[in-house]
Amino acid sequence: MKYAVCVIDIGMTNKKVSVYDDCLNLIETSYRNFQGLKTVYGPEKKEILCHDIEGMKQWFFACISEYAKKYPVKSISVTTHGATFVCTDEKFNQTVPCVFYTEEPGEDFQNEFYEICGTKEKLQLECQTPVLSSMINMAKGIYFVKKYFPEDFSKTKRIINYPQFWTYILTGKFCAERTFLACHTYLWNQNEDTYSSVTEKLGIKHLLSDCIVDTVSIQGTLRPELSDMLGLSEGVSVTAGIHDSNASLLPYLAKEEGDFILNSTGTWCVSMHPGTSMSFSEDDIGKVVFFNRSAFNKGIKTSIFLGGMEFDSYVKLYEKISKDCDFPVTDTAAVRKILKDRNIFVLPELVPGSGQFPESKAGIVFNGRFTSFEAVPDSEELKNLILEKKLFIAAVIISLVIQSQTAFERAGITDDTKVFTEGGFRKNKIYNLLLSSVLKNNLCFTTDISEATSFGCAMTAIMSIEGKNCRDLSSAINIKYNKIEKEDFSDYEEYKKLWLKAAQGE
Repeated sequence: MKYAVCVIDIGMTNKKVSVYDDCLNLIETSYRNFQGLKTVYGPEKKEILCHDIEGMKQWFFACISEYAKKYPVKSISVTTHGATFVCTDEKFNQTVPCVFYTEEPGEDFQNEFYEICGTKEKLQLECQTPVLSSMINMAKGIYFVKKYFPEDFSKTKRIINYPQFWTYILTGKFCAERTFLACHTYLWNQNEDTYSSVTEKLGIKHLLSDCIVDTVSIQGTLRPELSDMLGLSEGVSVTAGIHDSNASLLPYLAKEEGDFILNSTGTWCVSMHPGTSMSFSEDDIGKVVFFNRSAFNKGIKTSIFLGGMEFDSYVKLYEKISKDCDFPVTDTAAVRKILKDRNIFVLPELVPGSGQFPESKAGIVFNGRFTSFEAVPDSEELKNLILEKKLFIAAVIISLVIQSQTAFERAGITDDTKVFTEGGFRKNKIYNLLLSSVLKNNLCFTTDISEATSFGCAMTAIMSIEGKNCRDLSSAINIKYNKIEKEDFSDYEEYKKLWLKAAQGE
């Protein structure tokens, strides 16, 4: 090992600190979950969840200190989930709570935001960003803390994107980069490659960094006081930071030359299609489809939905009703029966407006009657259905496949597009078999990279240190491809027609 790279990988659920060697071998990883901190806001003293920034910082430092004793750490790189920012004063001190983007301030708040900042359609065209619920459009989160924490917000001197907040803590240098700025924030005008009109209408442009750096670049070196505390050399470099979805895409950009969609599955199912033109179809407007920017500032047409959250929520519903904690599975026979009978439909969206079917109300249609997700446990009929776990889980998986197929279509899939499914759903054999089978003209694969997001983040560090491009690292990237076969599910199209009608409220 010539040197080691330390990666801080911040997901909404898991936080990780990993070490890679100079050949991109994963050496060691530490994991921890942090509970959200509760604070109150507004005249009604409502509670809202916020990130435990100080707790995370102390744990990250402890992990890095331990790794510094064992490995020749030369660089630190950071990747985080999206839609999150930290407000600070000029001395690194946090001024307002770092709110969870999943919190919903309500319809009045949402309407007020668009009255100030512009119509949904205008902002989608300017920022290549769709309407998302809660505060998943990051500008809404900024407006929220400005509105409800005005005294504390008045002390703010910097609004820092989440990955760059951590690089700021490590180096003392304030910057921004495009994989985060351009990911459904409403802060970036992708047509003009500059800050959007929203930043001026919210009166925050002066608080944002005017130093826009390349993702694959060294932002600086450790602050002297930190290097002493962590047991590292002052010469340890820190990269600019990268959005997590873009980090997981990097290994594929290094390995793949043809047209592909990466179906990255977790809490969010994120369909990323590199190489598409930066334009929307008429059908895209008003849908949850947008453009990311790659680590090389190229457009990536992207569509998302909360597939992992939905699957986990229905599994928990099964466990609650059945008192059975064995993970429920299904088989093709159950899938075929659901498709043939066409009387059970599991509908999105548990977080309204978060996916491909914003008109849909989450719940179950059984024998022509709709029951909301919240009311399902009160229905004896549905409890009996759920106890037929193979049929119930089959219906959930069919719903996820329809949502995935729709997301691919909106991301611009063609007959020549390969589909790579990574993350949690790659282990779900029935999901992958049905998905491959309904994508009749597409080659479909499950893929496996150990800790894909951390791996891609480590790539940015090595490219920055050694001055290499993405393709230079391809030989060190081991992606395991498993081609998915296809079967004939002849009843799928008729079932899908009825599912779509139900999801669209018809």
